Amino acid sequence: MNSLWLENINFPKLQKLDKNLSTDVCIIGGGITGITLGYKLKKENIPFVLIEKDRVSSKSSGHTTAKITSQHGLIYNYLEKAYSLNFAKDYLHANQDAIEDIYNIITNENIDCDFERNDSYVFTNDNNKIDNIKNEYDTLQKLDFNAQLLDRVDLPLKSVCAIKFPNQAKFNPTKYILALINTFKDNIYEDTCAINISKNGNGFIIETKNGSNITCKKLVIATKYPIKDIPGFYFTKLYQETSYVIAITANTNIDGMYINCDTPKISLRSTNYNNENVILIGGENHRTGEKVNILNKYDNLENIASSLFNDYKILFKWNTEDTISLDKIPYIGKFSSLYKNCYVATGFNKWGMTSSNIAANILFDNIIEKKNKYTYLFNSTRFNIIKNRKAFSELIKESIKGLVTNKQKVKIQDYNNLENGNGIIIKENEKLVGVFKDNLRKNI
Repeated sequence: MNSLWLENINFPKLQKLDKNLSTDVCIIGGGITGITLGYKLKKENIPFVLIEKDRVSSKSSGHTTAKITSQHGLIYNYLEKAYSLNFAKDYLHANQDAIEDIYNIITNENIDCDFERNDSYVFTNDNNKIDNIKNEYDTLQKLDFNAQLLDRVDLPLKSVCAIKFPNQAKFNPTKYILALINTFKDNIYEDTCAINISKNGNGFIIETKNGSNITCKKLVIATKYPIKDIPGFYFTKLYQETSYVIAITANTNIDGMYINCDTPKISLRSTNYNNENVILIGGENHRTGEKVNILNKYDNLENIASSLFNDYKILFKWNTEDTISLDKIPYIGKFSSLYKNCYVATGFNKWGMTSSNIAANILFDNIIEKKNKYTYLFNSTRFNIIKNRKAFSELIKESIKGLVTNKQKVKIQDYNNLENGNGIIIKENEKLVGVFKDNLRKNI
């Protein structure tokens, strides 16, 4: 079944690239990140094109639960321990700023997208998880954020502890995206798949499946998963996760946006569809590529619905893939230190509404060579040694799993003929090893 967000939306059929182009900026990817960045470039009259291999916003952006929140699970105590309290504070402020920027865009453009302020909650029904929530609350107190610690949430299920983030938001993402598209649709090329990226001085040439080339001074890779493996090596730092959603009508409303910190994961929020109150129930996450029974995933969500509501009807079912970063922080900024003027945004960890706005603002500032105070948080070329030993150990485990289960095909090659500025994966003593040869070396 289709996503609720895509059911009654009429995206215009946009042009397909059939000629060579030259421009200042090329954006690859027509999801909410690329669309938001395109909107900001258009407002400043910066020449650009955006290409999308399918239809704009037909993938993750059209299959989200569309919570606009800075409450990304229990993230802030982790950030304090793994990095610093100031790091956690800036991460919070970056996401709070994103909420307000989205609101300002909606207000300035007079966009009817069902935007609504809503409180957000993380809760548990497991007594063993109470300390986790209290530790998160303690960090939020240090950050001077107006969170509230509760002993239950207003849902028809057991809960023993929760954190409330007031004045967050939700909206209809496709209505929002459509309004942005209409401000620059002549700059967008659909059904235009990039198949190769090569350097052209300090700029780039993007070859497309259509046979047309785009020459640009600056390049943004805003696909869900970076389409170029090397030299960024993002396949070692990311993995993809599939989750499932059902949309139901029910005789009981819920006020607020909810997610638990337990296993299995449960996400809840309400919306309006054809003048009916509809509740979205999400969860049942697993690594993309693992063998699962999809019907069982939807059955499990329906079991949750039947436990919460006496009378309900399923209107929609859908699933989505999210790209997960190993250290819980998105990669936003320079694609690689070796690729000047190439930028990336990925690894939003299921929190794409605020992360996409943060990414659009950071990438826009990169393009116009303006400093952005949040750039350091999301440094996409980072390799930080996390202070928290347990967190670092888990990161290494996930990295190994990522190489094994990532759906991207890893090529095993011989490095004898490796050219400068290129990297490959080789097999050494039955282990996968990444090898990169910089531009200064004649030999490995």
